Amino acid sequence: MTCTFFGHANAPIEIREQLKETITALITERGADRFYVGNHGNFDRMVLSVLKEISTVYPQIDYCVVYAYLPKECDFAHTLYPEGIETVPKRFAIEFRNKWMIKQSDFVVTYVQHSSGGAAKFRDIAEKQGKEILNIK
Repeated sequence: MTCTFFGHANAPIEIREQLKETITALITERGADRFYVGNHGNFDRMVLSVLKEISTVYPQIDYCVVYAYLPKECDFAHTLYPEGIETVPKRFAIEFRNKWMIKQSDFVVTYVQHSSGGAAKFRDIAEKQGKEILNIK
């Protein structure tokens, strides 16, 4: 079972514990074992931090930072660059990457507090595709 994440770039650190509890429950109760996260903003950094921490307790999980475009510096550990993205104009790369992550996923964990912005847009796309949405509040 695969999970991906979308959240506002300015997500507060106070949601970290709920995020950790949600990911842990997905692993222990729902069988999630693969996780995809982007690399833009506080929410993505928080998710990655939690996944690194949780992977010491649940070594069977796999997690990847999915790049929309290759960064100048990267150690390439736990990273992925979706096939086909290299043909996409840079201004559409994040949208391509996010839709790719949705397509791969069974669950989508979000931190969406208002209806504008990318997090809300991709939550809505995932919902329309029948993905199970879990929103951190």
